[in-house]
Amino acid sequence: MENLTIVKVGGNIIDDDSQLQQFLQLFATIPGKKILVHGGGKLATKMATQLQIPQQLVDGRRITDAETLKIVTMVYAGYINKNIIAKLQQQQCNAVGLSGADGNLIQAHQRVHPTINYGYVGDVDGVNISLIQQLLNNSYTLVIAPITHNLQGQLLNTNADTIASVLATSLAAHYAVTLLYSFEKAGVLMDVNNEASVINTISLQQFAQLKAQRIIADGMLPKLENAFAALQKGVQRVIIGQANVLPDLLQGKAGTTLVSGN
Repeated sequence: MENLTIVKVGGNIIDDDSQLQQFLQLFATIPGKKILVHGGGKLATKMATQLQIPQQLVDGRRITDAETLKIVTMVYAGYINKNIIAKLQQQQCNAVGLSGADGNLIQAHQRVHPTINYGYVGDVDGVNISLIQQLLNNSYTLVIAPITHNLQGQLLNTNADTIASVLATSLAAHYAVTLLYSFEKAGVLMDVNNEASVINTISLQQFAQLKAQRIIADGMLPKLENAFAALQKGVQRVIIGQANVLPDLLQGKAGTTLVSGN
């Protein structure tokens, strides 16, 4: 079975041009078929603040009203996506930028929650696997923005960690998939202020304990929830770590976090 590497990049890497450049230079060297999924929450939040549109996050997930949806679509599927594409072309990595609406790539429905109104937030229903395979087989690298659609003309904002996980699980029957979550931290930390406190391997049971103790919280919650979901659905490896040591993540070296299905 052919290898496929799916990398999700986020955090401060997206906002820092030199860090992003360094990361993309490393990403371009990954051999074989690869997909990059990106977020971009901080730039979207900055623009919303400048436009005086209040923002609200619940457990690391953005509440998306109609005006916020316009902002995240412009920022994620527009500037950030195309900036990444241009930088990858500079590295001779021939990339195609897509949102979930392009080519009916990712279909979703508006989230229904018993107590929280998330607004125009989408939960994924399906992935256009044949389109992904066509592009990968033609030697394109895919760069995917976390905007989906509901087949009724409505765009939806979907968590980028979730998109990376769903893509990985959807493609696991066709490829040997490695899923990497990369950002500015060295991995999952016992102490968020201590980069040396990396948890080298984390199990589902340990995650539940650390979550209950609030040691793991905020943006790390959706990362790990999606990481464990991916492992349970056939993804071979899930690794969390620092974007500027991407080759070390692929090799599973110390200083990164391996998510364990046990």
